[in-house]
Amino acid sequence: MKSKLITVLLLCTAFLCKSQEISDTSFGKGMINFVAKDSSFSVKFAPRFQVRTISSWDHDGNQYASPEHNFIVRRARLKFDGFAYSTKLRYKIELGLSNRDISGANQFNRNTPRYILDAVIMWNFYGNFELWAGQTKLPGNVERVVSSANLQLIDRSLLNSRFNIDRDLGIQLRHKTKLGSNFLMREKLSISQGEGRNVSEGNEGGLQYTARLEVLPFGTFKSKGDYSQSDLKREEQPKLMLGFTYNYNQDAVRERGFAGDYMIRTDGSIYETDQTTVFADAVFKYNGFSFMGEYAKRTADDPVATELDGVTPTGDIVLTGNALNLQAGFLFKSNYEIAARYTTVNFERITEALPRKQYTLGLNKFIVGHKLKVQSDISYSTLDGNEDNITFRLGFDIHF
Repeated sequence: MKSKLITVLLLCTAFLCKSQEISDTSFGKGMINFVAKDSSFSVKFAPRFQVRTISSWDHDGNQYASPEHNFIVRRARLKFDGFAYSTKLRYKIELGLSNRDISGANQFNRNTPRYILDAVIMWNFYGNFELWAGQTKLPGNVERVVSSANLQLIDRSLLNSRFNIDRDLGIQLRHKTKLGSNFLMREKLSISQGEGRNVSEGNEGGLQYTARLEVLPFGTFKSKGDYSQSDLKREEQPKLMLGFTYNYNQDAVRERGFAGDYMIRTDGSIYETDQTTVFADAVFKYNGFSFMGEYAKRTADDPVATELDGVTPTGDIVLTGNALNLQAGFLFKSNYEIAARYTTVNFERITEALPRKQYTLGLNKFIVGHKLKVQSDISYSTLDGNEDNITFRLGFDIHF
């Protein structure tokens, strides 16, 4: 595995050396931006990383304990994208190098690090139709599909961490319809393996089916701002996106569909149950103000995993419940931004998990938009209505 990483780094170095004389790119637009002389392909290489410090105070029922401090490289990634043969055939490859990116080795991925985040081709085969094939994000809740490079607060919400559907291997069909001068509708369908990214040892259970509909009544956002948080472009006219996602994971074998433990019985067989997840979300931007709202709900036909007798519990339980996330911010002309978020998560009683609420206040300084920024936030959390935790985070992002 080390030799593979060295090979990748050597190739990147070779590209850099080759491109020194011809590159006219600038910071934030990719370190390498190469187009073949005959326009038969292109390659853009854009590394990025996020570093942060975290201080956390837990409440023990009587008072807050002494803080715990941690410094981490949250994300470190290499991204390649461009077109091949024709501008109608695009591709994206993204590799993760941080421990959070590559963790999750198990017998279903040959106990190897999970380096590959995205490996997908996107073919505009007719009109407004695109066919995607490979591993990439499913058309789930808007917060998850927004790149971690373009977040308004330091990381995503509790709603996302508990109920998102993340990445998977499969195909997607995407289409957009323009009705009138501004009204836009986008339809996205997906059929995928159902077990998350980098699964290489067959397909357990059934397949996963996802459908998403997006409505933009006032037209498109500037620079795809519906999938980039904060109103960095200062929309001159109000812009709104309404989205709804339905996800059905047939005979799911993991506690959260794409993630969590495989529900393995004592005899080695795997417990299966149908899981359904729905999302409703909205994004609004106008003149420096931005808002995002999300609702998520996951259900399962039989959430308590059992042995072959259908009675004895294995100890695994599908994480079912619902969550609400509301987030807003205002960007000043100085490129400082204040942002706030409220999240509530409620689990079905059978999971034995307690309801949680979290209140977050953030302060950002955008130096070169999302490409170079400093962020901080402080969160107060309650568990079942009782004080639970206070967390302060400070970090920076740099994206070439």
